[in-house]
Amino acid sequence: MDGNNAIDWGRTSADYAQHRPNYPDRFFDMLASLGVGLQGQRILDLGTGVGFLALQFARRGAAVTGIDIAGGQIEEARRRCAAIGLSVDFLVGRAERTELPSEAFDAVTASQAWLYFDTELAIAEVKRLLKPGGVLATSHFCWLPRQDRIARASEELVLRYNPNWTGADWAGQIPFMPKWAEGHFELRGMCVFDEPIPFTRESWRGRIRACRGVGATMPDDQIERLDCEHDSLLRAITTDAFSVLHRVDAHILRPIDAASQPAS
Repeated sequence: MDGNNAIDWGRTSADYAQHRPNYPDRFFDMLASLGVGLQGQRILDLGTGVGFLALQFARRGAAVTGIDIAGGQIEEARRRCAAIGLSVDFLVGRAERTELPSEAFDAVTASQAWLYFDTELAIAEVKRLLKPGGVLATSHFCWLPRQDRIARASEELVLRYNPNWTGADWAGQIPFMPKWAEGHFELRGMCVFDEPIPFTRESWRGRIRACRGVGATMPDDQIERLDCEHDSLLRAITTDAFSVLHRVDAHILRPIDAASQPAS
């Protein structure tokens, strides 16, 4: 749920695949330096969406499985995978109960997806799925409305149509250690950096349609009206090509061995 609205990412899969940018190459290079996304690794991407992380890991030589609860997202991920000639096993399923073998993966990843999971169940499932010494990598790739005027103006428009949208006005704060991970994982590494991401008016409109406050929750007629007004707004405040400042972050987490924890 997003406020009072049910989220269905499958409704926005086409815009998601076409207009939502992937992480910059710098991000995948940083993950590799932290031991995630290496050639020959077995990686499970939870909440894989249309396969942004999964396909990039496969390009770099990893054996990848991607899982998502939204069937439309998985259909789009499979189509994209076939179009570029890669091999990724995309499955429809829940992050909290994947039904995949235990101790099968060197790394489990979750890009902008962990907040949608049942945390306690997902933690237990990740620990079951990881090989000894394996890690969980959670990451985010978000625009910065408090620093970028175009992002701020677009958010203000979305909030007029959907005041219950919970994703607006993100402050950009990245914790050293996620609260939900405390007591379950130890921090093995992290990265944070800002990147201006190029857009055109058309692609930024598509990116806004693909966010959970619009395409994943709004009725179609409302999306169409918002998109038309968004086009007019962008023509008034931008050129055809511009950039939007984003913040990228990742935490690399290793499960704490229960046997090594002090008794309560």
